Amino acid sequence: MFEFDSEQMSQMMDTYVIPWGINIVMAILIYIVGKIVVGIIVNLFGKVMKRSKYDDMLVNFIKAILNAILMLFVIIASLNELGVDTTSLVAILGAAGLAIGLSLQGSLQNFAAGVMLLVFRPFKAGDFVEAGGAAGVVKSISIFTTIMTSGDNKEIIVPNGQIYSGTITNYSAKETRRVDMVVGIGYDADLKRAKEVLKELTAADPRILQDPAPTIAVAELADSSVNFVVRPWVKSADFWGVKFDFTEAVKLRFDQEGISIPFPQMDVHLHKDAE
Repeated sequence: MFEFDSEQMSQMMDTYVIPWGINIVMAILIYIVGKIVVGIIVNLFGKVMKRSKYDDMLVNFIKAILNAILMLFVIIASLNELGVDTTSLVAILGAAGLAIGLSLQGSLQNFAAGVMLLVFRPFKAGDFVEAGGAAGVVKSISIFTTIMTSGDNKEIIVPNGQIYSGTITNYSAKETRRVDMVVGIGYDADLKRAKEVLKELTAADPRILQDPAPTIAVAELADSSVNFVVRPWVKSADFWGVKFDFTEAVKLRFDQEGISIPFPQMDVHLHKDAE
């Protein structure tokens, strides 16, 4: 059995136990205080982002990343207080991060694009958009993908990188839209009466805005028709309803007025050779 006199015990306490004990206590204090400070910083950051009206999903995601990064610094500081060589640990973490980043390039691109979409918000849930080679109503925007619902109720999942790297057309961004239509009449039809009828039809539809006033003008003397452009302004939600209803109303009213709408025709002449 080992026997220690009081002098050896005192020397051991001074050399090992007390310094290690102090280091352990300091490491624990650094971790506890660091964790409290990180929590305060992350919560303040979240409140600032929420006041700026950023998406809750983006706020929570960035808070989680910020918390992980700050806690990593706290853990490294605690280990450093215990005398652990953190230089090699940081190098290992850096190499691991680089390897993961190279293996997940596509996912990281979608992630970065998702963050940009949530920060700059070129569209929001409920908007009808054309982006990433798809068109539909935006159902949700996540960090990696955007989910749309097509007009025939199909669910379309588009990678965010594909959306952010291309052109985004948001049909719901503005309160009003212009309906561009072309109406053709025959060359033998009454031009002035046709124009009056088109004006009456635009005035009769309560969904068509009068400010700005609808544009009705002769745009082209085509091969077989005189073409009017009819360009009324409507609320964005009424766009398709007005377009469809107005087209039907023009046909019915022109029929009543005897205004012809030309259609492609072909005259075939047969020549019989003399016997």
